[in-house]
Amino acid sequence: MLAPFVSVADLRSLCDTARHLVVVDSRWYLDGRGARDVYAHGHLPGARFVDLDAALAAPPTLTQGRHPLPAPADFARAMTALGIGDDSTVVVYDDAGGVIAARLVWMLRTLGLEAAVLDGGIAAWDGPLEHGDASTVEAARAAGADGDASGTATDGASGSEAAAAASFTERPWPDAALASIDDTQQAAADGSALVLDARTADRFAGDAEPVDARAGHIPGAANLSVRDHVDGEGRLLPVDELRARLEHAGAGERPVISYCGSGVTACHTLLVLEHVGLPAGRLFPGSWSQYAGDASRPVATGA
Repeated sequence: MLAPFVSVADLRSLCDTARHLVVVDSRWYLDGRGARDVYAHGHLPGARFVDLDAALAAPPTLTQGRHPLPAPADFARAMTALGIGDDSTVVVYDDAGGVIAARLVWMLRTLGLEAAVLDGGIAAWDGPLEHGDASTVEAARAAGADGDASGTATDGASGSEAAAAASFTERPWPDAALASIDDTQQAAADGSALVLDARTADRFAGDAEPVDARAGHIPGAANLSVRDHVDGEGRLLPVDELRARLEHAGAGERPVISYCGSGVTACHTLLVLEHVGLPAGRLFPGSWSQYAGDASRPVATGA
């Protein structure tokens, strides 16, 4: 199985050895900046753009959160339109230390596909970038998606390679990889699992909450921000440092349930667990956006 994180050198090697390599630009911004415009301004050669909201999540609801996992059929359709098939090797990058790219990588690896985050993201790339949005209505339609007048596939896939023949088999999300809202609340309360909150310390403490219904965290959860898994250049810290951080929090002693604001950056924690050789954890997909939306559930504040 491909390692969960790869370097630029690894990516170049995969270009020569992988049977069907797909590079995906998964940049996304909480502040609402247009990620597709950023992609058009410059992206890795041949990279295909994926819209997190359209392709990697179901529509938001108060009861399920801001980024629920998509229905398996919808995800399979989006991956096929992106040019990802059952035999693909996928490398995903962003400009946020890999914490956004981790969502698609975790989804694919959980379903048994070869996928990895590009360590350091687009800033680590040492070659020329491509410019412009090369997607076309014909390419989107050839991949099985309906296009609009701008040439953007409605399932969130974009790129000149999107029409490449691909077939992604619909698969259910494995129950063993997921934790429900009740599972997570109970585990945090009784300590049966280590519930790790991947958000920044100010959001965990309740000092800031830019998007969700209430500020704070799930009582009994511990804070281990994914932003601290990487250095100032967005590259992963050394394995021994990452492992020490996780073990200090209690990982390895108890099963891990990972959550964040909406189930996106929490995936980075799960990939790092695998990267350092600790037991696999589970994702609470609804995360804080689902939990905070239920006024009947208790909230904790402070560190």
